[in-house]
Amino acid sequence: MQKWFNTAGPCKADIHYMLPASERLPELEKLIAQENYFVIHAPRQTGKTTAMINLAKELTESGQYVAVMLSVEVGAAFPHNPQLAQNSILNSWWNQVRFLQLPLPNPSQIQQETGVSQLDLQTVLQAWSMASALPLIIFVDEIDALSDETLISVLRQFRSGYPNRPKGFPQSLALIGMRDVRDYKYASGGSDRLQSSSPFNIKVQSFTLSNFTLEDVNRLYKQHTEATGQIFTPEAVDLAFHLTQGQPWLVNAIAKEIVEYIAKDPAIEINVDLIEQAKEILIKRQDTHLDSLAERLREDRVRIIVEPILSGQELVNTPEDDLRYVLDLGLCNRDSRGGIQIANPIYREVIPKVLSSITIASLTSIAPTWLDQDGNLNAQALLDSFIMFWRQHGEPLFGSTPYPEIAPHIVLMAFLHRVVNGGGTLEREYAIGSGRMDICLRYGTVILAIELKVWRDKNPDPIKEGLQQLDKYLSGLSLDTGWLVIFDRRSGLPPLSDRTTTENVISPAGREIIVIRG
Repeated sequence: MQKWFNTAGPCKADIHYMLPASERLPELEKLIAQENYFVIHAPRQTGKTTAMINLAKELTESGQYVAVMLSVEVGAAFPHNPQLAQNSILNSWWNQVRFLQLPLPNPSQIQQETGVSQLDLQTVLQAWSMASALPLIIFVDEIDALSDETLISVLRQFRSGYPNRPKGFPQSLALIGMRDVRDYKYASGGSDRLQSSSPFNIKVQSFTLSNFTLEDVNRLYKQHTEATGQIFTPEAVDLAFHLTQGQPWLVNAIAKEIVEYIAKDPAIEINVDLIEQAKEILIKRQDTHLDSLAERLREDRVRIIVEPILSGQELVNTPEDDLRYVLDLGLCNRDSRGGIQIANPIYREVIPKVLSSITIASLTSIAPTWLDQDGNLNAQALLDSFIMFWRQHGEPLFGSTPYPEIAPHIVLMAFLHRVVNGGGTLEREYAIGSGRMDICLRYGTVILAIELKVWRDKNPDPIKEGLQQLDKYLSGLSLDTGWLVIFDRRSGLPPLSDRTTTENVISPAGREIIVIRG
Protein backbone atom coordinates (compact mmCIF):
# COMPACT_ATOMS: atom_id res chain seq x y z
CA MET A 1 0.00 0.00 0.00
CA GLN A 2 1.22 3.49 -0.84
CA LYS A 3 2.27 5.63 2.10
CA TRP A 4 2.34 9.38 2.62
CA PHE A 5 3.91 12.05 4.80
CA ASN A 6 1.26 13.08 7.31
CA THR A 7 0.45 16.61 8.50
CA ALA A 8 -3.12 16.12 9.76
CA GLY A 9 -3.98 14.17 12.92
CA PRO A 10 -2.38 11.01 14.29
CA CYS A 11 -0.27 8.90 11.94
CA LYS A 12 -1.49 5.48 10.86
CA ALA A 13 1.21 2.89 10.34
CA ASP A 14 -0.47 1.39 7.29
CA ILE A 15 -0.67 4.63 5.26
CA HIS A 16 1.88 7.03 6.77
CA TYR A 17 5.64 7.19 7.06
CA MET A 18 6.40 7.25 10.79
CA LEU A 19 8.93 6.31 13.46
CA PRO A 20 8.18 3.62 16.09
CA ALA A 21 6.60 5.05 19.24
CA SER A 22 8.72 2.99 21.62
CA GLU A 23 11.89 4.51 20.14
CA ARG A 24 10.78 8.09 20.85
CA LEU A 25 10.06 7.36 24.53
CA PRO A 26 12.10 4.27 25.45
CA GLU A 27 11.81 4.91 29.22
CA LEU A 28 8.06 4.33 29.34
CA GLU A 29 7.99 0.55 29.26
CA LYS A 30 10.12 0.38 32.41
CA LEU A 31 7.86 2.90 34.18
CA ILE A 32 4.80 0.91 33.18
CA ALA A 33 6.33 -2.33 34.45
CA GLN A 34 7.01 -0.55 37.77
CA GLU A 35 3.32 0.45 38.04
CA ASN A 36 4.08 4.16 37.79
CA TYR A 37 1.84 7.10 36.88
CA PHE A 38 3.49 9.86 34.83
CA VAL A 39 2.99 12.90 32.60
CA ILE A 40 3.98 13.42 28.97
CA HIS A 41 3.85 17.00 27.72
CA ALA A 42 5.02 18.48 24.44
CA PRO A 43 3.91 21.14 21.95
CA ARG A 44 1.06 20.47 19.55
CA GLN A 45 1.82 18.41 16.48
CA THR A 46 5.01 16.88 17.79
CA GLY A 47 3.51 13.39 17.60
CA LYS A 48 2.25 12.86 21.18
CA THR A 49 -1.07 11.33 20.17
CA THR A 50 0.50 9.26 17.41
CA ALA A 51 3.19 7.95 19.76
CA MET A 52 0.74 7.03 22.53
CA ILE A 53 -1.81 5.38 20.22
CA ASN A 54 0.91 3.22 18.74
CA LEU A 55 2.55 2.53 22.09
CA ALA A 56 -0.82 1.34 23.41
CA LYS A 57 -1.14 -0.90 20.36
CA GLU A 58 2.38 -2.29 20.87
CA LEU A 59 1.71 -2.98 24.56
CA THR A 60 -1.59 -4.74 23.85
CA GLU A 61 -0.07 -6.83 21.05
CA SER A 62 2.72 -7.90 23.42
CA GLY A 63 0.13 -9.98 25.32
CA GLN A 64 1.23 -8.53 28.67
CA TYR A 65 -1.27 -5.67 28.99
CA VAL A 66 -4.54 -4.19 27.83
CA ALA A 67 -3.55 -0.65 26.85
CA VAL A 68 -5.64 2.12 25.36
CA MET A 69 -5.36 5.81 24.51
CA LEU A 70 -8.46 7.78 25.59
CA SER A 71 -9.21 11.49 25.27
CA VAL A 72 -10.94 13.75 27.79
CA GLU A 73 -11.21 16.70 25.39
CA VAL A 74 -15.00 16.48 25.11
CA GLY A 75 -15.25 17.33 28.81
CA ALA A 76 -13.77 20.79 28.17
CA ALA A 77 -17.24 22.13 27.40
CA PHE A 78 -18.24 21.71 31.08
CA PRO A 79 -15.47 23.33 33.19
CA HIS A 80 -17.81 23.94 36.17
CA ASN A 81 -19.96 20.81 35.94
CA PRO A 82 -17.82 17.72 36.60
CA GLN A 83 -20.74 15.30 36.27
CA LEU A 84 -21.79 16.50 32.83
CA ALA A 85 -18.13 16.50 31.79
CA GLN A 86 -17.66 12.93 32.97
CA ASN A 87 -20.82 11.75 31.20
CA SER A 88 -19.46 13.19 27.97
CA ILE A 89 -15.99 11.75 28.55
CA LEU A 90 -17.30 8.29 29.40
CA ASN A 91 -19.49 8.18 26.27
CA SER A 92 -16.44 8.93 24.12
CA TRP A 93 -14.39 6.32 26.03
CA TRP A 94 -16.94 3.58 25.46
CA ASN A 95 -17.13 4.44 21.78
CA GLN A 96 -13.35 4.05 21.56
CA VAL A 97 -13.27 0.83 23.59
CA ARG A 98 -16.06 -0.65 21.46
CA PHE A 99 -14.26 0.35 18.26
CA LEU A 100 -11.02 -1.28 19.45
CA GLN A 101 -12.95 -4.38 20.59
CA LEU A 102 -11.22 -4.43 23.96
CA PRO A 103 -12.41 -7.01 26.54
CA LEU A 104 -13.82 -4.42 28.96
CA PRO A 105 -17.32 -4.25 30.50
CA ASN A 106 -19.87 -1.77 29.12
CA PRO A 107 -21.78 0.84 31.20
CA SER A 108 -24.81 -1.32 31.95
CA GLN A 109 -22.61 -4.18 33.15
CA ILE A 110 -20.71 -1.82 35.46
CA GLN A 111 -23.92 -0.27 36.80
CA GLN A 112 -25.43 -3.71 37.44
CA GLU A 113 -22.30 -4.96 39.19
CA THR A 114 -21.70 -1.84 41.31
CA GLY A 115 -25.30 -0.74 41.87
CA VAL A 116 -24.25 2.79 40.91
CA SER A 117 -26.63 4.58 38.57
CA GLN A 118 -24.44 7.65 37.97
CA LEU A 119 -20.99 6.47 36.91
CA ASP A 120 -17.79 8.46 37.35
CA LEU A 121 -14.29 7.92 35.97
CA GLN A 122 -12.93 6.27 39.12
CA THR A 123 -15.74 3.70 39.22
CA VAL A 124 -15.32 2.83 35.55
CA LEU A 125 -11.53 2.52 35.72
CA GLN A 126 -11.84 0.33 38.80
CA ALA A 127 -14.41 -1.91 37.11
CA TRP A 128 -12.30 -2.20 33.98
CA SER A 129 -9.19 -3.09 35.97
CA MET A 130 -11.00 -5.72 38.05
CA ALA A 131 -12.59 -7.30 34.98
CA SER A 132 -9.43 -7.38 32.86
CA ALA A 133 -7.37 -10.58 32.83
CA LEU A 134 -4.31 -8.46 32.09
CA PRO A 135 -3.07 -5.25 33.75
CA LEU A 136 -4.81 -2.16 32.37
CA ILE A 137 -2.74 0.74 30.96
CA ILE A 138 -4.50 4.05 30.28
CA PHE A 139 -3.11 7.02 28.33
CA VAL A 140 -5.32 10.09 28.98
CA ASP A 141 -4.97 12.51 26.08
CA GLU A 142 -5.81 16.25 26.01
CA ILE A 143 -5.87 16.43 29.82
CA ASP A 144 -5.00 20.13 29.76
CA ALA A 145 -8.13 20.84 27.73
CA LEU A 146 -9.96 20.50 31.06
CA SER A 147 -10.05 23.31 33.61
CA ASP A 148 -11.52 24.47 36.90
CA GLU A 149 -13.73 22.10 38.94
CA THR A 150 -13.82 19.45 36.23
CA LEU A 151 -10.03 19.23 36.02
CA ILE A 152 -9.65 18.99 39.81
CA SER A 153 -12.36 16.32 40.02
CA VAL A 154 -10.73 14.17 37.33
CA LEU A 155 -7.22 14.43 38.83
CA ARG A 156 -8.48 13.63 42.33
CA GLN A 157 -10.31 10.53 41.09
CA PHE A 158 -7.11 9.28 39.50
CA ARG A 159 -5.24 9.92 42.75
CA SER A 160 -7.96 8.26 44.83
CA GLY A 161 -7.88 5.04 42.79
CA TYR A 162 -4.08 4.90 42.56
CA PRO A 163 -3.45 2.79 45.73
CA ASN A 164 -5.64 -0.02 44.33
CA ARG A 165 -3.52 -0.62 41.23
CA PRO A 166 -3.05 -2.97 39.45
CA LYS A 167 -6.01 -5.20 40.44
CA GLY A 168 -8.46 -2.43 41.25
CA PHE A 169 -7.17 0.45 39.13
CA PRO A 170 -4.95 0.86 36.04
CA GLN A 171 -1.44 -0.45 36.64
CA SER A 172 -0.09 2.62 34.89
CA LEU A 173 -1.78 5.86 33.84
CA ALA A 174 -0.28 8.75 31.88
CA LEU A 175 -1.57 12.29 31.43
CA ILE A 176 -0.87 13.59 27.92
CA GLY A 177 -1.00 17.28 27.02
CA MET A 178 0.89 20.44 26.12
CA ARG A 179 1.71 21.44 29.70
CA ASP A 180 2.99 19.78 32.85
CA VAL A 181 0.54 19.24 35.73
CA ARG A 182 1.40 22.38 37.66
CA ASP A 183 0.50 24.50 34.63
CA TYR A 184 -3.03 23.15 34.14
CA LYS A 185 -5.76 25.79 34.30
CA TYR A 186 -8.02 25.77 37.33
CA ALA A 187 -9.33 29.28 37.99
CA SER A 188 -12.33 30.83 36.29
CA GLY A 189 -11.26 32.03 32.88
CA GLY A 190 -8.14 29.88 32.97
CA SER A 191 -5.90 32.78 34.00
CA ASP A 192 -4.32 30.90 36.91
CA ARG A 193 -2.62 27.53 37.13
CA LEU A 194 -2.29 24.82 39.73
CA GLN A 195 1.29 25.88 40.64
CA SER A 196 1.81 22.43 42.15
CA SER A 197 0.99 18.91 41.18
CA SER A 198 -0.94 18.19 44.40
CA PRO A 199 -4.14 16.90 42.73
CA PHE A 200 -1.89 14.44 40.87
CA ASN A 201 1.03 14.11 43.27
CA ILE A 202 1.24 10.43 42.46
CA LYS A 203 3.19 11.11 39.26
CA VAL A 204 6.69 9.70 39.32
CA GLN A 205 8.05 11.73 36.42
CA SER A 206 7.23 14.22 33.67
CA PHE A 207 8.52 13.65 30.14
CA THR A 208 8.59 15.80 27.07
CA LEU A 209 8.49 14.33 23.59
CA SER A 210 11.62 15.55 21.86
CA ASN A 211 11.86 16.70 18.28
CA PHE A 212 13.36 14.39 15.67
CA THR A 213 17.12 14.11 15.54
CA LEU A 214 18.98 14.44 12.23
CA GLU A 215 19.16 10.65 12.11
CA ASP A 216 15.39 10.44 12.72
CA VAL A 217 14.73 12.78 9.78
CA ASN A 218 17.04 10.73 7.61
CA ARG A 219 15.28 7.49 8.58
CA LEU A 220 11.83 8.98 7.96
CA TYR A 221 12.78 10.28 4.52
CA LYS A 222 14.47 6.99 3.64
CA GLN A 223 11.12 5.25 4.08
CA HIS A 224 9.88 7.27 1.11
CA THR A 225 13.03 6.45 -0.86
CA GLU A 226 12.61 2.73 -0.17
CA ALA A 227 8.94 2.86 -1.17
CA THR A 228 9.25 4.95 -4.34
CA GLY A 229 12.94 5.16 -5.29
CA GLN A 230 12.89 8.97 -4.94
CA ILE A 231 16.14 10.11 -3.34
CA PHE A 232 16.70 12.84 -0.76
CA THR A 233 20.30 13.99 -1.12
CA PRO A 234 22.29 14.12 2.15
CA GLU A 235 22.52 17.91 1.78
CA ALA A 236 18.72 18.12 1.42
CA VAL A 237 18.19 16.09 4.60
CA ASP A 238 20.69 18.28 6.46
CA LEU A 239 18.91 21.44 5.31
CA ALA A 240 15.47 20.08 6.19
CA PHE A 241 16.72 19.32 9.68
CA HIS A 242 18.36 22.73 10.02
CA LEU A 243 15.22 24.60 8.93
CA THR A 244 12.90 22.59 11.19
CA GLN A 245 15.25 21.57 14.01
CA GLY A 246 13.39 18.26 13.83
CA GLN A 247 9.91 19.66 14.61
CA PRO A 248 7.84 16.65 13.41
CA TRP A 249 5.04 18.55 11.68
CA LEU A 250 7.49 20.75 9.78
CA VAL A 251 9.67 17.75 8.82
CA ASN A 252 6.63 16.02 7.34
CA ALA A 253 5.18 19.19 5.78
CA ILE A 254 8.35 19.99 3.82
CA ALA A 255 8.59 16.46 2.45
CA LYS A 256 4.86 16.30 1.67
CA GLU A 257 4.98 19.57 -0.27
CA ILE A 258 7.83 18.26 -2.40
CA VAL A 259 6.76 14.69 -3.15
CA GLU A 260 3.07 15.46 -3.70
CA TYR A 261 3.22 18.83 -5.47
CA ILE A 262 6.65 20.18 -6.45
CA ALA A 263 8.41 16.99 -7.60
CA LYS A 264 5.74 14.32 -8.01
CA ASP A 265 7.91 12.27 -10.38
CA PRO A 266 9.93 9.81 -8.24
CA ALA A 267 12.77 10.11 -10.75
CA ILE A 268 13.37 13.69 -9.62
CA GLU A 269 16.08 13.85 -6.97
CA ILE A 270 15.16 15.96 -3.95
CA ASN A 271 17.94 18.52 -3.43
CA VAL A 272 18.48 21.65 -1.34
CA ASP A 273 16.75 23.86 -3.92
CA LEU A 274 13.53 21.87 -3.56
CA ILE A 275 13.78 22.00 0.24
CA GLU A 276 14.14 25.80 0.07
CA GLN A 277 11.22 26.04 -2.33
CA ALA A 278 9.00 23.98 -0.03
CA LYS A 279 10.03 26.09 2.96
CA GLU A 280 9.03 29.31 1.20
CA ILE A 281 5.66 27.83 0.24
CA LEU A 282 4.95 26.79 3.84
CA ILE A 283 5.88 30.22 5.19
CA LYS A 284 3.77 32.02 2.60
CA ARG A 285 0.78 29.70 3.01
CA GLN A 286 1.01 29.60 6.81
CA ASP A 287 -0.86 26.32 7.32
CA THR A 288 -2.83 25.45 10.45
CA HIS A 289 0.21 24.53 12.52
CA LEU A 290 1.99 27.81 11.79
CA ASP A 291 -1.24 29.77 12.06
CA SER A 292 -1.96 28.41 15.54
CA LEU A 293 1.50 29.48 16.69
CA ALA A 294 0.86 32.91 15.22
CA GLU A 295 -2.26 33.26 17.36
CA ARG A 296 -0.15 32.73 20.49
CA LEU A 297 1.98 35.77 19.62
CA ARG A 298 -0.91 38.01 20.68
CA GLU A 299 -0.81 36.71 24.25
CA ASP A 300 0.93 39.04 26.71
CA ARG A 301 2.91 36.22 28.31
CA VAL A 302 4.32 35.32 24.89
CA ARG A 303 4.94 38.92 23.87
CA ILE A 304 7.13 39.71 26.90
CA ILE A 305 9.56 37.00 25.76
CA VAL A 306 9.35 37.18 21.97
CA GLU A 307 9.63 40.98 21.83
CA PRO A 308 13.10 41.11 23.48
CA ILE A 309 14.29 38.21 21.33
CA LEU A 310 13.32 40.05 18.14
CA SER A 311 15.09 43.20 19.25
CA GLY A 312 18.11 41.41 20.71
CA GLN A 313 17.44 42.75 24.22
CA GLU A 314 17.84 40.93 27.54
CA LEU A 315 14.90 39.30 29.31
CA VAL A 316 14.16 41.42 32.38
CA ASN A 317 12.10 40.16 35.35
CA THR A 318 10.43 37.50 33.24
CA PRO A 319 8.16 35.16 35.25
CA GLU A 320 9.46 31.60 35.21
CA ASP A 321 5.98 30.38 34.31
CA ASP A 322 5.90 32.54 31.17
CA LEU A 323 9.28 31.19 30.17
CA ARG A 324 8.06 27.62 30.66
CA TYR A 325 4.95 28.47 28.66
CA VAL A 326 6.79 29.50 25.46
CA LEU A 327 9.04 26.44 25.81
CA ASP A 328 6.01 24.15 26.22
CA LEU A 329 4.38 25.75 23.19
CA GLY A 330 7.45 24.85 21.17
CA LEU A 331 7.73 28.47 20.07
CA CYS A 332 11.13 28.82 21.74
CA ASN A 333 13.84 26.46 22.95
CA ARG A 334 17.14 26.67 24.78
CA ASP A 335 20.41 26.98 22.95
CA SER A 336 23.55 25.01 23.86
CA ARG A 337 24.34 27.49 26.64
CA GLY A 338 20.85 27.46 28.13
CA GLY A 339 19.72 30.73 26.57
CA ILE A 340 16.29 31.24 25.01
CA GLN A 341 15.87 31.41 21.25
CA ILE A 342 13.14 31.00 18.63
CA ALA A 343 12.81 27.25 18.10
CA ASN A 344 13.81 26.96 14.44
CA PRO A 345 14.57 29.02 11.31
CA ILE A 346 11.07 28.55 9.88
CA TYR A 347 9.47 30.00 13.02
CA ARG A 348 12.03 32.82 12.83
CA GLU A 349 10.70 33.61 9.35
CA VAL A 350 7.04 33.29 10.27
CA ILE A 351 7.00 35.37 13.46
CA PRO A 352 8.08 38.76 12.00
CA LYS A 353 5.84 38.17 8.99
CA VAL A 354 2.84 37.56 11.24
CA LEU A 355 3.60 40.58 13.40
CA SER A 356 3.93 42.80 10.35
CA SER A 357 0.88 41.41 8.51
CA ILE A 358 -1.42 44.31 9.38
CA THR A 359 1.26 46.79 8.32
CA ILE A 360 1.92 44.82 5.12
CA ALA A 361 -1.76 45.16 4.24
CA SER A 362 -1.33 48.95 4.40
CA LEU A 363 1.45 48.96 1.81
CA THR A 364 -0.28 47.53 -1.25
CA SER A 365 -0.50 51.00 -2.85
CA ILE A 366 3.28 51.51 -2.77
CA ALA A 367 4.63 51.06 -6.30
CA PRO A 368 7.73 48.86 -6.75
CA THR A 369 10.00 51.68 -7.92
CA TRP A 370 13.00 49.61 -6.83
CA LEU A 371 12.71 47.40 -9.93
CA ASP A 372 14.16 48.28 -13.33
CA GLN A 373 12.42 47.68 -16.65
CA ASP A 374 13.62 44.06 -16.73
CA GLY A 375 12.27 43.34 -13.25
CA ASN A 376 15.68 43.34 -11.58
CA LEU A 377 16.27 44.90 -8.18
CA ASN A 378 18.19 48.19 -8.19
CA ALA A 379 19.85 48.68 -4.79
CA GLN A 380 20.08 52.48 -5.05
CA ALA A 381 16.45 52.74 -6.13
CA LEU A 382 15.50 50.50 -3.20
CA LEU A 383 17.32 52.83 -0.79
CA ASP A 384 15.61 55.88 -2.26
CA SER A 385 12.20 54.16 -2.06
CA PHE A 386 12.77 53.13 1.54
CA ILE A 387 13.84 56.60 2.67
CA MET A 388 10.78 58.13 1.02
CA PHE A 389 8.53 55.47 2.54
CA TRP A 390 10.10 55.85 6.00
CA ARG A 391 9.70 59.60 6.06
CA GLN A 392 6.09 59.53 4.86
CA HIS A 393 4.68 56.39 6.46
CA GLY A 394 7.03 55.16 9.20
CA GLU A 395 5.70 56.99 12.23
CA PRO A 396 1.97 56.66 11.37
CA LEU A 397 2.42 52.90 10.90
CA PHE A 398 4.08 52.36 14.29
CA GLY A 399 0.63 52.19 15.87
CA SER A 400 -0.42 49.32 13.57
CA THR A 401 1.98 46.86 15.21
CA PRO A 402 1.09 44.59 18.17
CA TYR A 403 4.60 44.88 19.68
CA PRO A 404 5.14 48.63 20.35
CA GLU A 405 8.68 48.25 21.68
CA ILE A 406 9.88 46.99 18.31
CA ALA A 407 7.47 48.92 16.09
CA PRO A 408 10.28 50.28 13.83
CA HIS A 409 11.60 46.76 13.25
CA ILE A 410 8.15 45.52 12.28
CA VAL A 411 7.41 48.42 9.93
CA LEU A 412 10.77 47.93 8.21
CA MET A 413 10.03 44.21 7.90
CA ALA A 414 6.65 45.04 6.34
CA PHE A 415 8.36 47.22 3.74
CA LEU A 416 10.91 44.51 2.93
CA HIS A 417 8.15 41.91 2.62
CA ARG A 418 6.53 44.20 0.09
CA VAL A 419 9.84 44.22 -1.80
CA VAL A 420 10.39 40.45 -1.87
CA ASN A 421 6.75 39.66 -2.59
CA GLY A 422 7.57 39.80 -6.28
CA GLY A 423 10.06 36.96 -6.12
CA GLY A 424 12.70 37.36 -3.43
CA THR A 425 13.34 36.00 0.05
CA LEU A 426 14.11 37.39 3.50
CA GLU A 427 16.30 35.64 6.06
CA ARG A 428 16.55 36.88 9.64
CA GLU A 429 18.86 36.25 12.57
CA TYR A 430 18.26 37.50 16.09
CA ALA A 431 19.03 36.36 19.62
CA ILE A 432 18.54 37.37 23.23
CA GLY A 433 21.17 39.83 24.40
CA SER A 434 22.76 40.41 20.97
CA GLY A 435 21.28 43.92 20.70
CA ARG A 436 20.68 43.42 16.98
CA MET A 437 18.65 41.88 14.21
CA ASP A 438 20.32 40.76 10.96
CA ILE A 439 18.39 40.63 7.70
CA CYS A 440 19.47 39.17 4.39
CA LEU A 441 17.35 40.17 1.40
CA ARG A 442 17.82 38.10 -1.75
CA TYR A 443 16.23 39.12 -5.04
CA GLY A 444 17.58 37.54 -8.20
CA THR A 445 21.34 38.14 -8.23
CA VAL A 446 21.16 40.92 -5.62
CA ILE A 447 22.00 40.13 -1.98
CA LEU A 448 21.51 42.91 0.56
CA ALA A 449 22.63 42.52 4.18
CA ILE A 450 20.99 44.81 6.74
CA GLU A 451 21.89 45.28 10.40
CA LEU A 452 19.28 46.83 12.72
CA LYS A 453 20.24 48.64 15.93
CA VAL A 454 18.26 50.71 18.44
CA TRP A 455 19.50 53.85 20.19
CA ARG A 456 17.75 54.23 23.54
CA ASP A 457 17.92 56.80 26.31
CA LYS A 458 21.08 56.75 28.47
CA ASN A 459 22.92 54.61 25.92
CA PRO A 460 25.74 55.69 23.56
CA ASP A 461 25.32 55.94 19.80
CA PRO A 462 25.32 52.26 18.63
CA ILE A 463 27.06 53.00 15.30
CA LYS A 464 30.47 51.69 16.37
CA GLU A 465 29.08 48.41 17.68
CA GLY A 466 26.74 48.15 14.70
CA LEU A 467 29.54 48.52 12.15
CA GLN A 468 31.59 45.82 13.88
CA GLN A 469 28.61 43.46 13.95
CA LEU A 470 27.75 44.21 10.33
CA ASP A 471 31.35 43.48 9.31
CA LYS A 472 31.03 39.98 10.77
CA TYR A 473 27.69 39.46 9.08
CA LEU A 474 28.97 40.68 5.68
CA SER A 475 32.05 38.50 6.00
CA GLY A 476 29.86 35.44 6.46
CA LEU A 477 27.93 36.37 3.31
CA SER A 478 31.09 37.31 1.33
CA LEU A 479 29.72 40.82 0.72
CA ASP A 480 31.54 44.18 0.60
CA THR A 481 28.57 46.50 1.22
CA GLY A 482 25.50 46.63 3.43
CA TRP A 483 23.03 48.77 5.34
CA LEU A 484 23.19 49.72 9.01
CA VAL A 485 19.78 50.97 10.15
CA ILE A 486 19.73 52.78 13.50
CA PHE A 487 16.31 53.34 15.05
CA ASP A 488 16.58 56.33 17.35
CA ARG A 489 14.10 55.70 20.19
CA ARG A 490 15.37 58.40 22.55
CA SER A 491 12.80 60.75 24.00
CA GLY A 492 12.32 64.37 22.91
CA LEU A 493 13.31 63.89 19.25
CA PRO A 494 11.88 65.75 16.24
CA PRO A 495 9.40 63.92 13.96
CA LEU A 496 10.68 60.87 12.06
CA SER A 497 10.25 62.69 8.75
CA ASP A 498 12.72 65.37 9.87
CA ARG A 499 15.37 63.17 11.46
CA THR A 500 15.67 60.40 8.85
CA THR A 501 19.10 60.67 7.20
CA THR A 502 21.61 58.58 5.28
CA GLU A 503 25.40 58.68 5.12
CA ASN A 504 28.13 56.57 3.56
CA VAL A 505 30.82 55.33 5.96
CA ILE A 506 33.71 52.88 5.86
CA SER A 507 33.53 50.01 8.35
CA PRO A 508 36.53 48.88 10.48
CA ALA A 509 37.16 46.16 7.90
CA GLY A 510 37.09 48.64 5.00
CA ARG A 511 33.60 47.91 3.68
CA GLU A 512 31.28 50.54 2.24
CA ILE A 513 28.29 50.88 4.56
CA ILE A 514 25.15 52.98 4.14
CA VAL A 515 24.04 54.18 7.59
CA ILE A 516 20.36 55.01 7.80
CA ARG A 517 19.17 56.87 10.89
CA GLY A 518 15.53 57.35 11.71
